[in-house]
Amino acid sequence: MVSPRGSYPFQRTGVISLLRPLLLDVVPTIQQTAALALGRLAYFNNDLAEAVVKEGILPQLVCSLSEQNRFYKKAAAFVLRAVGKHSPQLAQAVVECGALEALVICLEDFDPGVKEGAAWALGYIAQHNSELSQAVVDAGAVPLLVLCIQEPEIALKRIAASTLSDISKHSPELAQTVVDAGAIAYLAQMILNPDAKLKCQVLSALSQIAKHSVDLAELVVEAEIFPVVLTCLKDSDEYVKKNGATLIREIAKHSPELSQFIVNAGGVAAVIDCIGSCKGSVRLPGIMMLGYVAAHSENLSMAVIVSKGIPPLCACLLEEHEDHIKAAAAWALGQIGRHTPEHAHAVAITNVLATLLSMYMDIRSSEDLQLKTKRALKNILQKCTYLPALEPLLHDAPPNILKHIVGQFSKVLPHDSKARRLFVTTGGLKKVQEIKAEPGSLLQEYINTINNCYPEEIVRYYSPGYSEMLLERVENYQPVL
Repeated sequence: MVSPRGSYPFQRTGVISLLRPLLLDVVPTIQQTAALALGRLAYFNNDLAEAVVKEGILPQLVCSLSEQNRFYKKAAAFVLRAVGKHSPQLAQAVVECGALEALVICLEDFDPGVKEGAAWALGYIAQHNSELSQAVVDAGAVPLLVLCIQEPEIALKRIAASTLSDISKHSPELAQTVVDAGAIAYLAQMILNPDAKLKCQVLSALSQIAKHSVDLAELVVEAEIFPVVLTCLKDSDEYVKKNGATLIREIAKHSPELSQFIVNAGGVAAVIDCIGSCKGSVRLPGIMMLGYVAAHSENLSMAVIVSKGIPPLCACLLEEHEDHIKAAAAWALGQIGRHTPEHAHAVAITNVLATLLSMYMDIRSSEDLQLKTKRALKNILQKCTYLPALEPLLHDAPPNILKHIVGQFSKVLPHDSKARRLFVTTGGLKKVQEIKAEPGSLLQEYINTINNCYPEEIVRYYSPGYSEMLLERVENYQPVL
């Protein structure tokens, strides 16, 4: 309960300063209970964590880490973790009191629970930024964390893998430090571990390593994670699915060669199945992975098309409620359709262009969704020669999209007599005459090209006001008697 003054009752009663002397009590259980109480208070609230720092409790805990029994060590590590988790500033306070060296020593403790507590505290410090992560590395934590993931205790493996992930995520250099300690081989061996939480952390760590560069991604691939990692996409745990797809995405994005390797291993088909079998944010990394693969080359984009990747992406646009997921699906469709008329036809034939246009024009769509749908439309329209998909857009598209649609008609109609006839009978030519284009603009040039495909009297017939002009001529006509 928050007090009227906006501070917590614990702070107002000075409970943290009351707990401090109990850390030095002669009875070990009182020491441990006091440390646990401090940890729980600091974990709960940023202000309480700051109070622990201001009371000068951290140096006292650090000194005790090397001297006390395993129960106290676990409690002390918990306090350091609880303080360090809130912000880079509080984590820096933990570092400045000499905690890293003491925690690294705890990673060599005989008791797995002490190792786990130390690894957890180091992870909470490393997660904030590259400077704090580098401090954890400089304290010598990485080789010992790699030893921890080889221990039999599942809980210790989980926390050690999580901490290696937190260290790796900030920069290629930090990820390389983890690689140099031999982490990849041991992490890769645990992809098939039956424990879902461990698999999640392992996949996350490999993703954070692979994301930085082609070289690091290739090292992860060389650990023979394919086709084993594809089984994660069928896991019953949603987080395992998501992290598995994220790992594949982080590898695929780097180069056509890595994407082709994934295609050859059956990765694209597996990701498409995964997108079709789940909902919400779990779909997101798979959607992005398909976009990255398709972006690299015509052949890789065709591999996504042949594997029936377009229908699930269209389904995501219609089914998902979150704009950022829709935006990713729109982006991926744009990457698939941007290469050649054949690629654009494969996208356009699903009638998704109208959906993209309506999302672009919907004022409720987020700025990012509007941007992604606009770019996707432009990418696809500039290659699309499938006129039945383009014609419905003539009636609703705003000028900045309309010019691309009319431009495609101006390319196709001069060379296709059947298309010219159809364009008249479906009302397309009439609609083009209604477009108000700036004289000398690109849009006006496209309209002129289309009009030049037809006899002058046909163009005149479908021009606005022509029927009124005919009626006026009838009225003014004087019959010869």
